[in-house]
Amino acid sequence: MSARDKIYFASDFHLGSYPKEANISREQTIIRWLDAIKLDAKELYLVGDIFDFWFEYRTVVPRGYIRFLGKLAELADLGVKITLFKGNHDMWMFDYFKNELGAEIISDELEVTYNGKNFYIHHGDGLGPGDKKYKFLKQFFRSPFCQWLFARLHPNLGIGIAQRWSKHSRIANNEDEQFLGEDREWLIIYAKELLKTKEYDYLIFGHRHLPYDISLSDRTRIINLGEWINFYTYAVWDGEELQLKTWK
Repeated sequence: MSARDKIYFASDFHLGSYPKEANISREQTIIRWLDAIKLDAKELYLVGDIFDFWFEYRTVVPRGYIRFLGKLAELADLGVKITLFKGNHDMWMFDYFKNELGAEIISDELEVTYNGKNFYIHHGDGLGPGDKKYKFLKQFFRSPFCQWLFARLHPNLGIGIAQRWSKHSRIANNEDEQFLGEDREWLIIYAKELLKTKEYDYLIFGHRHLPYDISLSDRTRIINLGEWINFYTYAVWDGEELQLKTWK
């Protein structure tokens, strides 16, 4: 295999989240990680909520993140394939990253196979039992009509509303994440139901914010990628094995 043969997965950077003072150091940490992986990365999957808010107006995108975006451009120029998933915080990605970086944009799940191993990848929002309110809101916010309505707002107003809303998020309030047990973790419940219809080797999610790597059978593992506010965790596939790691 060539030196550029690894596939990386990360999620929930929440760039732009409240408080703003923490964003610079977080962005610098992420850039150091991207600098390290650019040496051997073949592909990079960013599995949603990379931004705490993102909306692409026809001629305007949110201000900021210039060093992060520049580093993504550098990876793309090196030939690294970048795949971006829409999360619940940045579901309004359209074609900006496709046009600028050649990135693939994924709205929901993605199934891929590497070296005979089947991967199922999804941000994780709206899956499993419960949370009916969010599932309804997700359908509403994803509707073309809702997107058209929001685009009618001036960017100063629309983005300002979103930034004020972010002050009430889990990230802004640094809510303590506790593992609920396999019988109560909704992504694990969803994964077990999914496995009744098709076999996978790896199921990879974000959204939950709590990193874990759990065997569901002799063949299958579920990996939650965690977040980059407290845990700084990511996964890497080396062609033979998928590992959940911590960036230090």
